[in-house]
Amino acid sequence: MTRIAAAVLSQSGGNAAPYATSNPIEVRALELADPKPGEVLVRIDAAGVCHSDLSVINGDRERPMPMALGHEAAATVLALGDPEEPGLAVGDRVVLVFLPSCGQCTSCLSGEGYLCATAAAANGKGELLRGGSRLSCNGGQVHHHLGVSAFATQAVVDRRSLVKIDSDIPPETAALFGCAVLTGVGAVMNTAQVRPGESVLIYGLGGVGLAAVMGAIAAGAQPVYAVDPMPEKRALALELGAAAAVAPGEEGSLTGTDVVIETVGKAGVLATAYKAARRGGRIITIGLPNPAEDLSINALSLVADGKTLMGSYMGSSIPARDIPRYIALWRAGRLPVERLLTSVSPLEEINELMDKLAQGKAVRQVVVPGW
Repeated sequence: MTRIAAAVLSQSGGNAAPYATSNPIEVRALELADPKPGEVLVRIDAAGVCHSDLSVINGDRERPMPMALGHEAAATVLALGDPEEPGLAVGDRVVLVFLPSCGQCTSCLSGEGYLCATAAAANGKGELLRGGSRLSCNGGQVHHHLGVSAFATQAVVDRRSLVKIDSDIPPETAALFGCAVLTGVGAVMNTAQVRPGESVLIYGLGGVGLAAVMGAIAAGAQPVYAVDPMPEKRALALELGAAAAVAPGEEGSLTGTDVVIETVGKAGVLATAYKAARRGGRIITIGLPNPAEDLSINALSLVADGKTLMGSYMGSSIPARDIPRYIALWRAGRLPVERLLTSVSPLEEINELMDKLAQGKAVRQVVVPGW
């Protein structure tokens, strides 16, 4: 048993903004149980602040409470539940990912581990893949967020929730490969399978959306367009290579592209994105809307316009395969992931960081729990 500090949310939804005033997230001392066989104890070196964390706070994604938040991180291995764990040793640097795969269900056996129902069920219950929680406070259970709970000094995760990386990658950059890059770049390269010379239009320029911009350019898309209400994010998209970046409602002349990617997580934006694709175009949705939202599109258009509407979870990625690929592109200068980084802050500022995220004032903020 280890004593750690972690950012804990006690109530999902009904939290008043600004969060810097209401303080829904509290940094607490927790007890962390030792890793079981097939699990790993890690020190969190850096953790990214993502909308999937915010959606638990604002109630868009209800989860069992209390919960230690955080799911996108870089870490260092401190101990192995099985000392003979192949390919992993104490001191190794790793990227944590928010969905492990059981390796035995139909999806996993079909090469679609990102749709693993066993892992999704464990995430929904706030447990690790092998069942139960390793976190507690004064004898009461604290739930895991997406099998990771990275807003903490240390964490116990399933072996299949991490990918080993080289030790020379700055942790603030490495962390972003676990969600923003995996999801955004993966949606372009795996789900949409963008080909060189195809045109791409991206709605939403948060961390995932800007990662999709980088992924589209790395895949050889031409031209790449972007839509977002924030001028600073549009400027960054242009710096990353987008041919044009406009505010919502101004994209009229940019529509009719081969591929449209929606990252906002709003049904209304997805309906707009669907209309923006050319006849025969592909529309990929990444954003996670509130479950109460319904999508309304013209049913005839699916056939008459030959459009394809596809959901993309975790960028249709196999982390052990794709993270090394994306790191290789980063090393080659084709995925400048560090450009997504807005700030690096101590864990104690987590409520303020959530406010900035909710207000659209940040791309990817990173906390360093060890400060």
